[in-house]
Amino acid sequence: MLTRLISCIVLVLLASLSCVLAAKEHKRMSPKAEEASKIARQTEAEQLEKARKAANATQAREQAVLERQQSGEWQEDQREKAQRQFNERESRESKYLKEAREAAAQERKIPKPQS
Repeated sequence: MLTRLISCIVLVLLASLSCVLAAKEHKRMSPKAEEASKIARQTEAEQLEKARKAANATQAREQAVLERQQSGEWQEDQREKAQRQFNERESRESKYLKEAREAAAQERKIPKPQS
């Protein structure tokens, strides 16, 4: 019975020693864990702020586009752009037709075959 009691006491002491060592290890790692946690929170806050800024910028751009569309400015810009493209195309066609007429009016340098 005494042996059993001694065994129990030894087990309790070993368990206590184990707990004390674990607590010391936890205390030694605790500052590192706290620092990592602090860095993680800081990074998360920075990312959240970046996301907020991006969302605000997107919303501002969307609002500006909507205002231009509602004022008719956007449609007018599109109309002007289409007119410019049409005029450029018409100018190119006129140029090509003029060049073709001039080429047709030139004297041929290759003699016609005689029949």
